[in-house]
Amino acid sequence: MRRPAAFAPLRHPAFRLLWLANLASNTGLFIQNTAAGWQMTSLDPAPIMVSFVQASSMLPVFLLALPAGALADIMDRRVFLIGAQLWMALIAALLCLLTWGGALGPWGLVAFTFALGAGLAMTFPAWAATTPELVPREDLVGAIALNGIGFNLTRAVGPAIGGLVVAWFGIEAAFGLNAICILAMVVALFLWRRERTTSRMPREHFLSAVRAGARFVAATPAMHAAIIRAVVFFLFGSAVWGLLPLLVRGTLNLGPQAFGLLLGCMGAGAVAAGFLLPAVRGQLDRSGLVFWSSLLSALSLLILASLHHWFFAGIGMLLYGVAWISAASTLQASAQMAAPAWVRARAIGIYQMCFFGAMAAGSAFAGWIAGIIGVELTMGLFAVSAAAGALGVRKWRLEGDAVAPPPKVEIVHPEPAAPELRDMLHEGEHRVLEVVRYHVAPADRASFLAVMAQCRRVRLRGGAATWRLYEDVAHPERWVELWAIESWEEHLREAARLTEEDRVVLARAAGFHTDAGGPEAARYVNVRV
Repeated sequence: MRRPAAFAPLRHPAFRLLWLANLASNTGLFIQNTAAGWQMTSLDPAPIMVSFVQASSMLPVFLLALPAGALADIMDRRVFLIGAQLWMALIAALLCLLTWGGALGPWGLVAFTFALGAGLAMTFPAWAATTPELVPREDLVGAIALNGIGFNLTRAVGPAIGGLVVAWFGIEAAFGLNAICILAMVVALFLWRRERTTSRMPREHFLSAVRAGARFVAATPAMHAAIIRAVVFFLFGSAVWGLLPLLVRGTLNLGPQAFGLLLGCMGAGAVAAGFLLPAVRGQLDRSGLVFWSSLLSALSLLILASLHHWFFAGIGMLLYGVAWISAASTLQASAQMAAPAWVRARAIGIYQMCFFGAMAAGSAFAGWIAGIIGVELTMGLFAVSAAAGALGVRKWRLEGDAVAPPPKVEIVHPEPAAPELRDMLHEGEHRVLEVVRYHVAPADRASFLAVMAQCRRVRLRGGAATWRLYEDVAHPERWVELWAIESWEEHLREAARLTEEDRVVLARAAGFHTDAGGPEAARYVNVRV
């Protein structure tokens, strides 16, 4: 029997091993989330406290995603992931023991949920950046989609299992099962034989890596679009996570089994959408897909808010799952494709920091509003806001501009450093100023400025702390481009960070130079006096 195209990346053994282990780990995650949300309705049923359980699991990603991404880029990712998984297994085991002993109160549950969220915050950027190492480039998009299918398959199964385990064996059993599921990922990571990459460059320092990642995202319009649209989608969609336990228990008058099954309906919708997405992507671009997914999410919230029957609640959650995977996988893929390998974990960390921060804020805000106007009205309010937000952010396009072939001009290269200065340059304490001088025909001024705006983004993405362009007031054909880099080592990393698109932009800028020999490039080092 022919394997479905969606499963093609599974032919790679390393990806298959970690994908299956991730299924087990994520199943435990959703068992944990289901048990924690339900337990809070017993410990403290106030809407704000129930929403805090969801918010506390997402807030660490907002706080730690950027440093986690930096660490994942400069450390061995396999070792880094093993450490994060062991931390989560320990916290889950402690939750099990404290719950079994009757020693866990509402704020203790929030604190331990936050600690588990910290482990997830460390895992997410590293795991996303690992996928391109496990499959060739032609299977990358399929692997990202398959990760989403797997995640939402566990979203369908995990809550249902969690609800049954809570009903039959107690909440402590659900927490213990989560610890066992996490250990499956630890074993798989130990079995993975990651290929070591060697570099002549010294390892980046942590703070420098964080700053470089932030500069890259700040100078990349494709990342801006993915982040803005993700924040709007997840801010309003997060009302489901914060209020669903209260809706099930209070409005629908159902128990934990129904709560788990409704979450399972969402996962089932997400899995079905995952298989249909390749065909849908043939009809819609990424921006259109996220827009219609946002409207579908608003519709599902409206159904949950207005139709108070388990059947309609199941339909609403099914549609919500379709909207969730369609938007989340598309936005994640857009962010991942916008980031080259050297900064991928950091860029994804910033992206995840923003959308998880939006989810945490939206979940907590929904709980606060529900305490004032009620669960149903709050969901209706968030439904209207989600639709309005989708319309408001349509101008931020997720599709990048096509790259034209580069002109037949080489990129400018400066002279090598003088031997007597090399020891000082490698001390790492001296900022480097880079300068390129152009002679440009006055008639080409407007076109040159348009290309230099792109050059600015290239330099900032490569690590520049500042960038300036100056025009000679006496000779308007003379231009000076200059930018500052934190250290000589950061300067040496610039060339490795250039993508093919970046090289096209720099070659196009050099093509405006009218004198023979190309633009003049020079480097200066800051000397303290």
